[in-house]
Amino acid sequence: MKKVYLLLCSTTLFITSCSDETTIFSDPKDELQLEKNNQILTSSVIYDDAGVLDIAEEDIITGKTSRTDKIGDAGDYPLTLVAQINPPSFPGGENLTATHVHIEGNYAYVSYNTAQEGYVGAIDIINVNDPTNPKVASRLYYDNADINSIEYSDGYVYAVGGIDSEKSITATSNSFVAKIPATGGIMNVDAGVIYGFQEGYNSTDVEVTSSGVVVSSGGNGSITVYDKRDLTIIRDAMFEDLRSVSHYNDQFAVLDASKGISVLDSDLNITNEIAINTDFGAGTKRTLAFENDKVIVSEGAKGAGIYSLASGSLIEYLPILSDGTSEWSETNAVATNEGIILMANGGAGLCLSENNADSANLYGVIQLEGSINFVESKDDYIFAASGKSGLQIIKMNRPSESLAASCNSLPSYSGSTDLNVRLGEDEAYRGAKRFSNIEVGGSLLLCGSWTVSNSVDVKDDALFEMNGTLVVGRNNKRKNVIVHPGATFKVEGNLSIYGDLILSDGATLEFIGNGSVVNLFGSVVRGESTVVYGDFDDVKNKFQ
Repeated sequence: MKKVYLLLCSTTLFITSCSDETTIFSDPKDELQLEKNNQILTSSVIYDDAGVLDIAEEDIITGKTSRTDKIGDAGDYPLTLVAQINPPSFPGGENLTATHVHIEGNYAYVSYNTAQEGYVGAIDIINVNDPTNPKVASRLYYDNADINSIEYSDGYVYAVGGIDSEKSITATSNSFVAKIPATGGIMNVDAGVIYGFQEGYNSTDVEVTSSGVVVSSGGNGSITVYDKRDLTIIRDAMFEDLRSVSHYNDQFAVLDASKGISVLDSDLNITNEIAINTDFGAGTKRTLAFENDKVIVSEGAKGAGIYSLASGSLIEYLPILSDGTSEWSETNAVATNEGIILMANGGAGLCLSENNADSANLYGVIQLEGSINFVESKDDYIFAASGKSGLQIIKMNRPSESLAASCNSLPSYSGSTDLNVRLGEDEAYRGAKRFSNIEVGGSLLLCGSWTVSNSVDVKDDALFEMNGTLVVGRNNKRKNVIVHPGATFKVEGNLSIYGDLILSDGATLEFIGNGSVVNLFGSVVRGESTVVYGDFDDVKNKFQ
């Protein structure tokens, strides 16, 4: 987030602020522009680093376990990078960084600003309905506004940030919220963009409810509730330095860098407070995440603080896990998803922790490029806003409930990262693991979700059956699946290969049932008398 000068003021809350009466504008066309070149939108989706992701595990980074002792174990969390979305670039806006992402339905809504002086920003709407083929559906440029946070609701994109009010004919202050019509992933500025303005140097976050739009602003700013219909102010309250707002259990929770968390009722009266004595940094992005009876706070250099909502007491800190190579490491944002906590740690990357009932345990750092400013996770996906590296879309590859049930009779895999089934051996496993290599000389059944960073080798006359998800290699480190003479490879589910599928003389590739998907980034190399049969979706048409 842009570094801004945050003015100091009293921390006393006022139910009525000193802001001027709200002014509503339709934005003039010279301050924003839609990208109309479809080639630019298409070329923004990058697959250069797509494929299997490694995780630098905590016990190796901290030296609890030597690398040589740990290297032999297959890892948990078989994550894959689906694609990256390059940040927008236009004249005057060549150094945009991704700041925030909101997921709603089949679309990801991404905001961008610039870390340099001045105000320049952009908005992307990305269609993620097909997880193997994300598309930038719509893109909007702002030449006089940073976009710090974004949310979609009922046919409109709500974007908040900072604007140079001295250069704008519309702005009455630097903190703004915009209501932009958007249908089917397409923004329509010709239908009219409505603006609201409030106290504070920079709007930092937005939450949209059934009737209102709630915006926080920092630097002698406010928490302001706008009417959802026309962005007139319903009520507001002054705070010293708000970084984020969350809607939780019919109440609002705000993070004030000057004192901590304040829980507010619908009239913006404080009902509860959690004091936090942390230097949150000037003008930096910080967020809240709620998990049952806990709230997780991104606290900059301290990492993430986990607090009890009932008592307000600190339960524990999750420190920043770093290999020491980054010059800038601070927790900008946190997100949760079914037993895991994700920490956007700036230059220290994206950290994954296991969220247990009694405590949270650091697991490792997902190996991504870029400085991670924000993270959102929904269903089986992680969306990381990673500065100049743009948006990174990660698939967690969790086995579905139905798959887990069908695999339940098999033993869980616990063993080497190099899975080697020798001639005459018959093995079968369930689970979700990261492998280095798979070599099959006998018979192997894998039921669940699996990634292989190197090769899969099915030897002469061997049998390899997979049910679930298997991803092999990475686009910048391509690896092959080789099925040797007389061998059979049976697939039921989703197979992705960042490399070639090599079917040697007399090899068989069989697809079981309906609905299997093959996403092959290399080529199909077929010898004589090979057999491929069954129903499957060939994503990249490599079998034609």
